[in-house]
Amino acid sequence: MQIHPNLSSEQGELLRAIACDRNNCKLNNRNFINILHFCFQPCSLLYNTDVLLSPQLIMVKTIQAWDISLYELEENFGLELVNNTDFFPEWTENLPLLTDIEKSSLERVKNNYLNLTKRRSMSEEVVKMVVLSPLLDLAGFYQHTFEIETETSTEISAVDESVIVKGSIDVLVINKRLWILVIESKSTKFDVISALPQALSYMLDTPNIEQPTFGLLVNGREFVFVKLVQVQKPKYARSDALSIEKTNELQQVLSILKRFSELILL
Repeated sequence: MQIHPNLSSEQGELLRAIACDRNNCKLNNRNFINILHFCFQPCSLLYNTDVLLSPQLIMVKTIQAWDISLYELEENFGLELVNNTDFFPEWTENLPLLTDIEKSSLERVKNNYLNLTKRRSMSEEVVKMVVLSPLLDLAGFYQHTFEIETETSTEISAVDESVIVKGSIDVLVINKRLWILVIESKSTKFDVISALPQALSYMLDTPNIEQPTFGLLVNGREFVFVKLVQVQKPKYARSDALSIEKTNELQQVLSILKRFSELILL
């Protein structure tokens, strides 16, 4: 089997293994991603649309995580959206009740947000400091039982009325079970759902596919929760968008985070 000249001999051997195992349906999504990450660059999502498994030549195309689309995730990893409400009850059922102190703290967070957004759009750093950090604290994620890691910040861009608008996405990972993506942009072009493909690409790379993983997408104003299950075929669902500006929805966000804090320790 001829290997693309840009690949090393070690990469070539791994790609031969990919070709053999993938054809025999022995390679699951987790191992597939791991091998490709090892062969090429970390923090990139690689996929097999442009892997030519011919006897003569193997080539691999790399797509950065922030360039991935839901369509590509569905086509190349068999990802499936589930609309059945029974699949993701964690954002609506058995939510912990909040104390009066917690409700008062959330009201302060909301007032701080409203005060700051009167002046200018919030950067991702301000979103994390003013909105996200107090929520994580109230949910207990700063306790010793949780480990918070950061992923490399990525950029997003889009054309908004003939002007190129740029934003960025920061990623926090808690216990390899909860991914939090913070979106910043000076344009409403990037609503909170713009981070969904990237969130799922990170979540597909979870170390333990036997347990569900969760995500939170936040742009300061809105919050969307995500659940991914990878047993057999990868499936996901997302919550409705909850707004800091709507009555009691910030309380629901905290209750969901507290519920997640219980689940990811199981």
